[in-house]
Amino acid sequence: MADKPAAKKGAVKGIWNTYKKEGDKVAKKNKSCPKCGSGFSLAAHKERLYCGMCHYTEFTKPAEKK
Repeated sequence: MADKPAAKKGAVKGIWNTYKKEGDKVAKKNKSCPKCGSGFSLAAHKERLYCGMCHYTEFTKPAEKK
């Protein structure tokens, strides 16, 4: 049998990457979806926040170039 190619190492993915620890408390990094509720986080893209469940989108102003 042929050998399997080596697995690529990249960014660690998982639900624990959407939270941050502040002292003894845990807080969400991303904003919650206003339509779906607090159980669904908005994905942070370059110029927008997006909910994959209901397709809610908030556009943010891009950073101005000097």
